Amino acid sequence: MRIRIASAVTGVLAGLSLSTLASVPATGVAAAPAHAADGGPDAPVVIGHRGVPVEAPENTLASIDRAARLGTVWVENDVQRTKDGALIVIHDTTLDRTTDVKRRYPGRAPWKVADFTLDEIEKLDAGSWYDSRFTGERVPTLDRYLRRVDHNHQKLLLEVKAPELYPGIERQIVAELRRSGWLDRQHIDEELVVQSFSAPSLKTLHKLRPDIKKGFLGAPKAADLASYAAFADQINPDHTRITADWVAAAHALKGPHGRRLEVCAWTVDDEDKAVGLARMGVDGIITNAPHVIAAALDDDADDPSLLNDDGRPGPDPAGGPADEDAPLDDAV
Repeated sequence: MRIRIASAVTGVLAGLSLSTLASVPATGVAAAPAHAADGGPDAPVVIGHRGVPVEAPENTLASIDRAARLGTVWVENDVQRTKDGALIVIHDTTLDRTTDVKRRYPGRAPWKVADFTLDEIEKLDAGSWYDSRFTGERVPTLDRYLRRVDHNHQKLLLEVKAPELYPGIERQIVAELRRSGWLDRQHIDEELVVQSFSAPSLKTLHKLRPDIKKGFLGAPKAADLASYAAFADQINPDHTRITADWVAAAHALKGPHGRRLEVCAWTVDDEDKAVGLARMGVDGIITNAPHVIAAALDDDADDPSLLNDDGRPGPDPAGGPADEDAPLDDAV
């Protein structure tokens, strides 16, 4: 019987225990065989949230390299823009949590991404905060990140982070995707989804490139899903905000490309919850521990030991889906 790992993963995320860290090569690695859930044709795709942050610093090349070594095909990242217009991969709109910016530029609080040039950001250490083994890891440019994802034979869920801070970033992202070779038919059809919490940003992107697959981050009311299906192929909610009925309502609709609307839930690090979501019919699960969640979904999903302590498969559906205007923890 498999050991439940929810508390272990939570501990790693909170304390970044050295015992759970694995060494990561500085260069790219060939992808291992896909370690997604293959329990059947409807098994959810497992997506590494910012790579595999339980084993390497988030949103770095080291993180997606480690994900590749673990067999994680789909990875998620966050894109923002520097003061001089470069696109970089980082989650927070400030630099202080995941770099040594306070030490290197002590007088420039609050250390907003948009207040620093690319040259300044490329001098920052984006790895030692996590563990000394990652000292010297850098904040990657979007171009470098895209090329490494390709090198690793991975696929990308790209989030436009805080687009209201970066007017015109959608057009710039499209241009970067084109330059990096990500707008050919193979990437468009099989290897790329762009998501955002901002419906206006996704609508702008849809006008620029209607062929790109898009995901809206949030959990609109079931009655409102049709309006999102006009420009989004996926609705990607906080996993605590959805029910099986809500998933079924989304699946009853078709997105802008004439295919069934998909649901990818975030951020799920508990095996039992992941199995419960799979039973609800979600299409994807975004997780900080993709190798662990993929293994859980590959196991017998009908094993009673995978149920929650109260005997139900997965998240508590009592609360129902949240209103789209309700505040969400921007954890993605």
